[in-house]
Amino acid sequence: MSEEFSTKSFTKEIKGLLIDPLIFSFPFNCKCNGECCNYGVYTESTESQLILSIKEKLLPFMDETQSKDIDAWFEAPEEDEDFESGVAVGTNVINGKCTFLDKEGLCSLQKLAMAEGAYKWKYKPVYCILFPLTIYEGSLTIDDEHIDRLKFCNKQNGEHMTIYEACREELQHFFGEKNFAELEAYRKEYLNEIKTGEINAQ
Repeated sequence: MSEEFSTKSFTKEIKGLLIDPLIFSFPFNCKCNGECCNYGVYTESTESQLILSIKEKLLPFMDETQSKDIDAWFEAPEEDEDFESGVAVGTNVINGKCTFLDKEGLCSLQKLAMAEGAYKWKYKPVYCILFPLTIYEGSLTIDDEHIDRLKFCNKQNGEHMTIYEACREELQHFFGEKNFAELEAYRKEYLNEIKTGEINAQ
């Protein structure tokens, strides 16, 4: 995250999170090949425990580029106030990618859920689902540090889609119907204030 990052100008709070209005205007495009997963992800401690609890079901969905050594899947837990439990557990990077990313650039956790006929993100950590958005210092904002090192999942010249538009399904999943409706209303209000000159775009 940028050293200049500050939540002081964020005025809207939804689901206990301050909303960075930059998500409504930041241009973004994803030509997905799983690149964003190469660096691993931080999980809530309960999420890593859930993944470990389904290890026997998960192993058949992992290929030869992934470790079948369950003890190698996660890093040591560390304190992080942006996680509900106060504890984050990172996935290890194996063969240059997240331990759960296969050679085709697909997530083994999502493959398992879909094979079971369950919702595709049943087993995926929240931070995986939200990217390129992230939760940082109690706010929903843009993971600009990670975006800047990606080639295909980035701010693309000539593209007119915003991060908000690209992540609509993910935001609906994360916030739920009622809170997402509040977020959508805030977006319309914010963009209208920019249009009328009441505020300046970030």
